[in-house]
Amino acid sequence: MTIQLRTRHPEKAKKADSVIPRKPKWIRKKKVDGPEYYETRRLMRDHNLTTVCEEAACPNIGECWSKRHATMMIMGEVCTRGCSFCNVSTGRPDALDLFEPGRVAAAVKKLGLRHVVITSVDRDDLADGGAEHIAQTIRAVRHQNPGTTVEVLTPDFLGKGDAADLVFDAAPDVFNHNLETVPHLYPTVRPGARYYTSLRLLDDAKRANPEIFTKSGLMVGLGESLNDVRQVMDDLRAAQVDFLTVGQYLQPTPKHHPIDRFWSPEEFAQLEQIARSKGFLHVSATPLTRSSFHADEDFAALNQARQRAIANGA
Repeated sequence: MTIQLRTRHPEKAKKADSVIPRKPKWIRKKKVDGPEYYETRRLMRDHNLTTVCEEAACPNIGECWSKRHATMMIMGEVCTRGCSFCNVSTGRPDALDLFEPGRVAAAVKKLGLRHVVITSVDRDDLADGGAEHIAQTIRAVRHQNPGTTVEVLTPDFLGKGDAADLVFDAAPDVFNHNLETVPHLYPTVRPGARYYTSLRLLDDAKRANPEIFTKSGLMVGLGESLNDVRQVMDDLRAAQVDFLTVGQYLQPTPKHHPIDRFWSPEEFAQLEQIARSKGFLHVSATPLTRSSFHADEDFAALNQARQRAIANGA
């Protein structure tokens, strides 16, 4: 019998654990549950689906699930990378479940979602990084839910050639890939990724289909400066990214990357103002902003912003 070891962050095992600082009052959220929350959880269990809401210990899970909004995480619950900020397990994933796209589509139908966010673990073990599986999931959701818009939050498909084209060809309504942090923090925060590879992926998505909204997200509180964040915003606009999310990094466990500091609500308001001045169609910058939080409302706002830009001749 072979025992498979799965660990949160094996590369961190030799480092001393850090002390998680107490959250400021603007970070704390009251627990939200109720019948809709438990019904959403039951549907996820019934369809044997994984959600990033649970795996990433999202602070907004109560609010989202009470509105029957769940972000599906496909291709398993074990990631091939060990980013120091992430709560998803690292190890050797299982084989792809070929029936998963259909189960995701069925869950979307039962939840009655008008907009769905589908994300995944990194699958560096696969020849295409899981791109075809993501594309199949988009098509399955569209087949069973023709009125539902689809947003995907994908890996970077690092070193997988033209794999991302498989996802672009499936034409999601929103293509999201998070930069997560500023370039100089990549070696410690996102060691398996490359900053400019991620930027190029976002640029490729827009060039492949200008009608697709492109989106990316950052965490602050990892050790970046305001000028660092400004530069990332400029890089994202150069890649024609439409939508930026910025949220506060929250350390999942003492073994994860330590929190450098908590940015204040006033600083987040400043970040939003700066981002809007740089031309993003939509910006969400609050301490508790996450990639899929209020994604349905944000998609509506994106459409409205695009229509205004067209009307103004932009």
